[in-house]
Amino acid sequence: MDITKSSRHQKIIGNFGENLVCNWLSRSGFEVALVDHTGIDVIAYDPAANKRLGISVKSRTRSVGKEDASVNVLRKDDREQLKRACQSFGCEPWIAVYVETSSCADLYLTSLENYDQKYRGKADAATDRWGMKKKHTNRYDDDPNVKHIRIEFRCTYWWEREIPGVAD
Repeated sequence: MDITKSSRHQKIIGNFGENLVCNWLSRSGFEVALVDHTGIDVIAYDPAANKRLGISVKSRTRSVGKEDASVNVLRKDDREQLKRACQSFGCEPWIAVYVETSSCADLYLTSLENYDQKYRGKADAATDRWGMKKKHTNRYDDDPNVKHIRIEFRCTYWWEREIPGVAD
């Protein structure tokens, strides 16, 4: 099924990605809160490790043929805002990337430190990216410091729009 986005889809997918991060952290024993603060979207506390995470979440929907397009995760000012917010709240800076396609979705979560050490491109680049090509996703899957869940979509009797001029 192809994806036809509504006029508010970017807001909806952003909220969904943030809530999915909260759900999976909560399922893992973290205390979590969505926050409306410059630089971070989620604060998560792990009582077992006495560790607090400040998480910036980036959520994207990819159309057919664009499934492996990278995700812009941090511009220079975003990076500084994340660090400042985490310093203010006593958190470690983390990033989460949620990417959905017509058939599945992936959620990745890692510390900014791990991202910088292993996956960041040039430090002077205007925007940091999260690669989604197979070579990138294989590296994430091999890294125990990148948390990853995959959701497979199976639609039964869902809306499918007719496309004018296209025969069944």
